[in-house]
Amino acid sequence: MPDIIIAPATADRTDDADHALTGGGDGASCRCQWWTITNAEFQATTVDDKVEMLRDEMRGDPAPGLIAYVDGEAAGWVRVGRRDALRRIPRTRELAEATQPWDDPSIWAISCFVVRKEYRGIGLTARLLEAAVDFARSHGAATIEGYPIDTSAGKKSPNNLFRGVLSVFAAAGFHEIARPKPDRAIVALDL
Repeated sequence: MPDIIIAPATADRTDDADHALTGGGDGASCRCQWWTITNAEFQATTVDDKVEMLRDEMRGDPAPGLIAYVDGEAAGWVRVGRRDALRRIPRTRELAEATQPWDDPSIWAISCFVVRKEYRGIGLTARLLEAAVDFARSHGAATIEGYPIDTSAGKKSPNNLFRGVLSVFAAAGFHEIARPKPDRAIVALDL
């Protein structure tokens, strides 16, 4: 069994965040900025700019996410924070079914996972999700949402699973509050 430690993505861990985000999927080009800016801004922003945007976030408090270490190596990432800081979410048509006001600072969101290819299949997403819930709770969140993919509605490539998998959220106690598309759910957990 590997030794897994999960820690906040703070400024002293920028190299670890870079490593976790560049091991497969779109993390290398996105740098977990997809949900933080509008589509027009995202398209106009270079990868280097996105790297700097994430590093700026990592200098703030609370950290914008968590990094999973497997046997000391940065192996995974989850973005967790106040939902109102994720500017793209209320602009995303499929997520418009939210039941809570978009500007409510007590609602947090888990919006993005990245697990390096060599660490997939060991339950790292579930561990990151559990740690993200604890992190949100410790920072005063009343509710935490997720926007996972339901893989039972059809096979998905790993790149399309950056939102997480519905079965992992369900196993962690989240309940479905909306189903905007057959393969996409909005889930929530009251803290």
